[in-house]
Amino acid sequence: MILDKPNDTKYNFINLGAGVQSSCMALMAARGELGPMPDAAIFADTQAEPDSVYKWLKFLEKELPFPVHKVTLGSLTKESLDKKIGKDGKTKMRRLIPLFGIMPNGDKTAAIGRKCTADYKIRPIIKKVKELAEIKRGQKEITVTQWIGISWDEMQRMKDPNLKWTQHRFPLIENRMSRWQCLEWMERNNYPEPPRSACYYCPFHSDEEWRRLRDDEPKHFQEAIEFDENLRKLYREWDSTMKMEVYLHNSCKPLGEIDFDNDVDKGQFTWDFKSECEGMCGV
Repeated sequence: MILDKPNDTKYNFINLGAGVQSSCMALMAARGELGPMPDAAIFADTQAEPDSVYKWLKFLEKELPFPVHKVTLGSLTKESLDKKIGKDGKTKMRRLIPLFGIMPNGDKTAAIGRKCTADYKIRPIIKKVKELAEIKRGQKEITVTQWIGISWDEMQRMKDPNLKWTQHRFPLIENRMSRWQCLEWMERNNYPEPPRSACYYCPFHSDEEWRRLRDDEPKHFQEAIEFDENLRKLYREWDSTMKMEVYLHNSCKPLGEIDFDNDVDKGQFTWDFKSECEGMCGV
């Protein structure tokens, strides 16, 4: 794993999650503090981000001297509530997002299933990169560098690509910048603080983030409550292979019944990277 700047390539693209780290990285590049100037930034849209993220994305489009491409595989929300017919002929839910559950014997399970990152974040970005860089079938020469917004305090998330024609670069790690230092850089250069970037119903929200969503973006909080209820209803109706009740929150309680005003975060799993999805989403 390379901690310092890798060799130069013909193309440079930013994997833009539109959260703190990738936004800081993109703006540093725009100001010439990171080089070379990227050819483009690419944002993978699950169509489930809070309105604040889309508003911030418009701000970045005005501030950055290189294009911001928005790509999408479609609505993660709609597909997560859809069913499919398995090879065994049985109807199943698509199981795209990680869910917590209670087994028939009362045992709770950790988050199960997780295709949202690979299908709705990584693959659309790779497809766009291949288009922009004119990647040929079977190409082995490294002609692309993808800039990833992972900061020094979360370097355990660094990962090499599994494609031969691209390499990952981690500019914030090269500069030993933590998430907090990214926020300091934004403030020092008179940029507003970016919103947290993650789907509004992400099961990996901390209670703090659920509270923030409830208080600052109540429309999305209500949508998350309805999404949580619909998941249980449809799993009961359509997925006989799922032997447990599913929930967005790891307390395995309906989202609308949880007291998020409690000062004690009772075992709620919290992402080390502050409930943000920077196009890598924990991988």
